[in-house]
Amino acid sequence: MDETLKINGPYNFHQALKRLQIDPLLNINMDEQEITIPTWVDGYPIVVKMKQLGTFENPSFHITTKEDIPVSSDKVVQQLSHLFHWNTPLEKVADFFQNNELAPLFEHFRGTPFVCDFQLYGSLMKGITHQQLNMTFAYTLSERFVKTFGFEQEGAWFYPKPERVCEIEVDELRKLQFSQRKAEYVIDTSKRIVEGKLDLEQLAKESDEEVIKTLVKVRGIGPWTAENFLMFGLGRMDLFPIQDVGVQNGMKKFYNWDTKPTYETMLDKSANWKPYRTYATLYLWESIET
Repeated sequence: MDETLKINGPYNFHQALKRLQIDPLLNINMDEQEITIPTWVDGYPIVVKMKQLGTFENPSFHITTKEDIPVSSDKVVQQLSHLFHWNTPLEKVADFFQNNELAPLFEHFRGTPFVCDFQLYGSLMKGITHQQLNMTFAYTLSERFVKTFGFEQEGAWFYPKPERVCEIEVDELRKLQFSQRKAEYVIDTSKRIVEGKLDLEQLAKESDEEVIKTLVKVRGIGPWTAENFLMFGLGRMDLFPIQDVGVQNGMKKFYNWDTKPTYETMLDKSANWKPYRTYATLYLWESIET
């Protein structure tokens, strides 16, 4: 596959890459505006190299893979469109917030897309791994997990398949500095997937409420992890994780409050941000992280 694809602007790929740089597993060249993407298409691990050619207002991308990939180029483009929110009308999102109190954020970060995790199972494993950790150590821990038990292909790192994680002993994860319980959660959740008790592809077809209801029944998965999976795994547009410390700090900074807001205050404020609360969340994160 070797194609150039045009999409609708505005699209701030540079800002998206800045955020993705947080993850040490990703291969990103900021100078060339290029990223190497490890993803799964129809059950096959596919590595995609994507480079921005266009501009903020008229974006286009050069997309390449190995010549002999076992899936069609249309399937690859479809996956990229989901991951990078190419079909999300970012101008419409910005217009929605034009007369909203968050208007300054949406003006500053205009055209910045929400980018999903590149691997669905990896997104859930990352969510469990990152629970209640500071961002730096969270990414260190997931990097150790992937580089110990996953695999590298064409310069891109893939999370291990759940079948591989089922074989891991808790003590092996403890050596990477996983807590006892978190190690158990990662292994037990993978076993549920392998046994067919948890179907991530099926979850993609269900409503936000149904996904959360299913996931919180799994030992070690609470509302925060479920909401993060909805956002980063499934790319849902209207999530507002009130338990997320970054969101709390973003609101504290934006409103110039002395203390972090209560859950009640967050829910009250965010009621006016529907149906694009995922983008409000993203831009609040951006305001304190990048």
